[in-house]
Amino acid sequence: MKIEILYSPGCPNYFPVVEQVKRVLSSESMPAEIRSIAVRTDAEARELMFPGSPTIRVDGEDVEAAETLAPGLKCRLYANLSGVPSEEMLRMAVSRAKNKE
Repeated sequence: MKIEILYSPGCPNYFPVVEQVKRVLSSESMPAEIRSIAVRTDAEARELMFPGSPTIRVDGEDVEAAETLAPGLKCRLYANLSGVPSEEMLRMAVSRAKNKE
């Protein structure tokens, strides 16, 4: 399993997201490669289809797949109205990826 955390440098939610991802993986006993990707320019945001910081992708799929924001350098709010997705949402994304293996 590969997890990408895309973020804008200076994003206050980046470190909380990294810690939450690690907690979920640990509680699920799931080994995974976690890769952080800094998105610094609008061109990079468009190229990566970056809907805002932070964005978490599990095996290439956004943890909040229904979210279809235009790419750009901006903060991201998840369904829970926070810049950090719920643990439940992360667990579901990890579970979907696990089932595909």
